Amino acid sequence: MTTVSVAVPRKGRPLEAVLDRVARRVDESSRIPTDSSTDVTALADSISSTLRYEKAITKGRQEVAEDVYERLAAYSSLDHPTRPEYTLLRDDRDGRPRRIVFDSVTIPLGDTDLQLIGREEPFRALRTHDFNLGFDSADLVLEEVVGLREEPIERISDINARIDPRDTDVRVVGGLGDTVYHTLMGTPETCQRTDVDTFDRKFVEAYEGPLCISPRYERLVQAVLGTAATDGVTFQYPDGGREEEASIADVGLGVYLTMTGSTAREHGLELGERLFPSETVLMENVDGESDAISFVEELLVGESQESALAV
Repeated sequence: MTTVSVAVPRKGRPLEAVLDRVARRVDESSRIPTDSSTDVTALADSISSTLRYEKAITKGRQEVAEDVYERLAAYSSLDHPTRPEYTLLRDDRDGRPRRIVFDSVTIPLGDTDLQLIGREEPFRALRTHDFNLGFDSADLVLEEVVGLREEPIERISDINARIDPRDTDVRVVGGLGDTVYHTLMGTPETCQRTDVDTFDRKFVEAYEGPLCISPRYERLVQAVLGTAATDGVTFQYPDGGREEEASIADVGLGVYLTMTGSTAREHGLELGERLFPSETVLMENVDGESDAISFVEELLVGESQESALAV
């Protein structure tokens, strides 16, 4: 029996996307024995439901009688090898409450055991060779290792060509399609400040002035706009405690994540080009390839993947 360990996020939408993908692909695969005793769909649903419930408790939307240690003991058991385990982290909210998050689960796949292990920073765990496979946001790759050039990065499929092999052995394999977008947005007044008729990268290239972004996305924005477009642009950051869209409305122009854009419109902002997809991606440290790892890669991504990697 071979075990392939995969680093995954501990909570949130990215972890749910991973669990959904694992359940669906195991159900579809003809290479997984049909007599497997593990209902992967039910297992994935159980983990997601537990973490949503715990998030509601942490946010004060749900009251419970049991303390956090009693709940943790009820969720986890070492007696059942395929039962998920959980752990505690300090949450960032006021008072820094302890929050129950995902720790690990083992899923039998015929001759291979797939072990999902929670990490706060899966991408960095791959960079340090602690894991050969892992899921994390494509944003982190842009924030940390892609080279900045005059030309923009427009698609996830562009990322690997921008990674210096001397910097890291990690490469993007494919994505999960849980996409939201880094979107250009601005006030109607700002949108009239250049001779460019389209509200896109060309507009930013012709624009000079402040651009509001989250501090953590400065390098990402430079990569997806291209350094030529950001000449003459001064980055500004949202005021603490305010919605990013409100700060962008004050500045006049900005880049922020959107799904529907409704909050941006509520602040009087116009939506421009979707600059780059923010998506959970499977990554591999190519220094540790093996037949078992290739099997898991094909299972988790495969030819039918809906990712922007194929765009």
